[in-house]
Amino acid sequence: MAPSCFEVILVGFILVLPFLFEMSRTFRYYFKFLLYYGYVMMFSIILLPIMLLRPWNVKNLILASSMCSCLTNFLGVRWELRGREHLEQERACIIVANHQSSLDILGMFQIWPVMEKCTVVAKKEIFYAWPFGLSAWLSGLIFIDRMNSDKARSVINTATNYIKDKKIKLWIFPEGTRHNTGQIHPFKKGAFHVAINSQLPILPVVFSSYYFLSSEEKRFDSGRVIITSLPPISTEGLNTDDIEYLMEKTHNVMMEVLRATNCEVQFSSASATF
Repeated sequence: MAPSCFEVILVGFILVLPFLFEMSRTFRYYFKFLLYYGYVMMFSIILLPIMLLRPWNVKNLILASSMCSCLTNFLGVRWELRGREHLEQERACIIVANHQSSLDILGMFQIWPVMEKCTVVAKKEIFYAWPFGLSAWLSGLIFIDRMNSDKARSVINTATNYIKDKKIKLWIFPEGTRHNTGQIHPFKKGAFHVAINSQLPILPVVFSSYYFLSSEEKRFDSGRVIITSLPPISTEGLNTDDIEYLMEKTHNVMMEVLRATNCEVQFSSASATF
């Protein structure tokens, strides 16, 4: 039986795929992101029945991370965790991390088994990106409306009582939006309000810059990312008058680590080319 036109086209595409991947930077950029998003969506569907059996359980995220963390090998991204001892302690805290790209989620997948009990504050639009959004909701993610600060604050305050009781870490990106610029942009106050009101420590986490990724240049090369967990910053005895001080202190220690790790990963990358 002669092959159909579709089969011929499919075989031709498969044969030309390695050539396009190696020769076209733009193709490689879109292909890697398509693989990333497609893989996560596929496993969101596969894991839904299990998550439905234990809805809103943050440990569902450990299961999701075990299924998705291996994807990093196909994308050519190597993750290195430092300060593991700060993340693996069983305690409630407010994790604040710099936010550079949707790849941050892949980095979080690498360390979720270390954190064990952790949930994330995310914008409500992510919930509607089904099936990923539904899986995230069933895993206990906290969705907020960033356009309604009063409602968002109420949702987070309610969740804080729960995480304190269950010793769950609450992950917040205080910059609010993604910036892959090699810098940490000014923080919004929300995470620090939560930390002070609940008297929970701030646990800074710093991702070194994604020097191998550029949306403007449509570049997604192989690269190395250092994830550094810093010692907790106590909020004991602080009040709302101390928010600016706490924000500045956290920002400064994170920027110091970011500069150092950026130099390290970029130097190792440059050395590897020689």
